[in-house]
Formats: sequence, C-alpha cells, structure tokens
Amino acid sequence: MADTSDSVSVDMDAISPGVKELLIETRNGSVSVAVFGDQDKPALVTYPDLALNYVSCFEGLLFCPEACSLLLHNFCIYHISPPGHELGAAAIGLDEPLLSVDDLADQIAEVLNFFGLGAVMCMGVTAGAYILSLFAMKYRHRVLGLILVSPICKAPSWTEWLYNKAMSNLLYFYGMCGVAKEILLMRYFGKETRGGSHGPESDIVQACRRSLDERQSLNVWRFLEAINGRADISEGLRKLQCRSLIFVGASSPFHSEALHMTSKLDRRFSALVEVQACGSMVTEEQPHAMMIPMEYFLMGYGLYRAPKLCVSPRSPLSPSCIAPELLSPESMGLKLKPIKTRISVEA
Repeated sequence: MADTSDSVSVDMDAISPGVKELLIETRNGSVSVAVFGDQDKPALVTYPDLALNYVSCFEGLLFCPEACSLLLHNFCIYHISPPGHELGAAAIGLDEPLLSVDDLADQIAEVLNFFGLGAVMCMGVTAGAYILSLFAMKYRHRVLGLILVSPICKAPSWTEWLYNKAMSNLLYFYGMCGVAKEILLMRYFGKETRGGSHGPESDIVQACRRSLDERQSLNVWRFLEAINGRADISEGLRKLQCRSLIFVGASSPFHSEALHMTSKLDRRFSALVEVQACGSMVTEEQPHAMMIPMEYFLMGYGLYRAPKLCVSPRSPLSPSCIAPELLSPESMGLKLKPIKTRISVEA
C-alpha cells in the first residue's frame, strides 16, 4: 500500500512543471493531492472520473492557453485523485476496507483542512462530479460553485449496475485487460475520437490508453465499487445554493443523467452547456468548448481572464456560438438560468 505518513512530498516537476504532489493521511486512508499555482489565490479543487487522475483527465483543459489565463490567473488548483489513482501509486492491500462515496467526500473535507482552505470552487468529471456534488451537499458552506462535466446524480440503473459489475470482475480477476480498457474508453470518448472503421484513433485516446496501463487495477476496482454503490442524490441537489455550470457531451453515455441533474438544481443558480461531437470527457476531447461559458460563469464571482492572453485564434468558439442567454450578466452572474446550449465544434 502507498506510504501513509502524515504528508509525503513527491517532486512532480519532471512530469508537470510547477506541480507538487502530497500524500495526505485522512481517517479513510491516504489521498494524493497535486497542487498547481499560487496557494495565496482562491482554491479550485478537481476530481477525475474512474481510472483517471489529474494528468489524464484535466491536462487537455489546463494546457489550453485560454485556460491558463482564466483558471491559473484566478486560482490555485488542488487536484485530488481517488485513492490509489495517482501517478506511481502502489496497489492498495485487499485487507484495507472498501470506501463508500461518503467516505470519499469526507476525504475532501480533510484535504481542505490540511491546507487550511475555506470555501472552494469545484470541478469534477462524471464519477468525480458525483463525489464533489455529494461533498457540496454535506459541506455546503465549503463550496463556492460547481463546474461539473457529464455528471451523474442518480443511483445506477440495473443496466449500469450490471455493466459495472462485469467491469469490476474483469478488473479484479484479469487486471486492466484489453476489454476493460475498451469499456473505459467508450465511457470517456465519442465515436469520432475513438476512431475505428470510420477513422483512426485520436492521439488523446492513445494517450489515455497508455495511462490506463499505468493504473493499479485493484485500485480502480475499489473506486468502481464505491461508485456502483452510490445513492440517488437528486432531491438533495434542490437545496444547494452554490452556482453550478454543467457541461455534457452530446455523445456521452451519461447525457440523460446530466439533463436530469440540471432539472433538479435550483433554476436561479444553474446552467447547462451541451457540446456536440463529444463524449463524457469534455475536458480532454473539446476543452476549448468550455472556455467562454466558464469565463462568464466566473465573472459572477468577480474573477476574470488575464488581459495579456486573449482567445486563441485556433479556438472554434466565439460569442456567436453561445446562446445570448448564457452570455448575459443576469444568466451567468448573480442568477444562472438552466438553459440548454449546444456548441458545435468542427473536427
């Protein structure tokens, strides 16, 4: 099992300059946190999807020049990995108890305490979006806002539960085998990106496939067991008062879940952005599609893009791509409307 001392600093500069990774001990085991940026700035906490970490889930977004000028200008980013998902993680012993989604949400609170953080902005993808949403429900005063990508909020359907159980058995008995990787890639990416008979596999899928080879299959199995045992938090979402911005790929297998979640959030404080030609992991597949909605969302908090960097001429987005309602101060400032905004991104 990974080292469980109070905090162990790992030099990550060779992997991602400016990132320092800490292994923090909590009541529910150790958790890895990669810190990127000036810790005197407001905090943005991220949580990735199943079998991913901050490199494989958020690197595409954060390496965009626009994101650098928007997010790193305004925040210090704290990337929390599910237990045993960090780079170079050892296998967690089978004698260690399985954690529930509540345990994982409570870990986040302990991480914030470790760094002396108060209220934070949160960004999560699918399973990570569920953990952060649950955290926001349990610790409302500690969440300023939620940026959720292809989120889930209901208990697994019988179909999903059986599907997850099949993958769980593959991970437990056969490790990160070819079939398990294909199931995960279908979870993350749309058909156009995955390639096949209609085209070659994209570079980001190939990179993700390599990153899955580095995961400890039993650690992924533990996280999958927690997510497959999740409860329906739909009704609790109604009580959230923080603002929420939801992105979902039109080809995501969790598309209907994201629409359901939007319907449950307070209409005054939530907005939905649907990205065409994209699966669940918008952060990697179409990161530019997130820029303008996030910029206007953060304007409601008095945050802004660094003036020295403007929108990249390579970006497929312009204000005309976004519905006028999303760009209005009333929508993305004090009061957010749950609008369905389609963004078409050319390949």
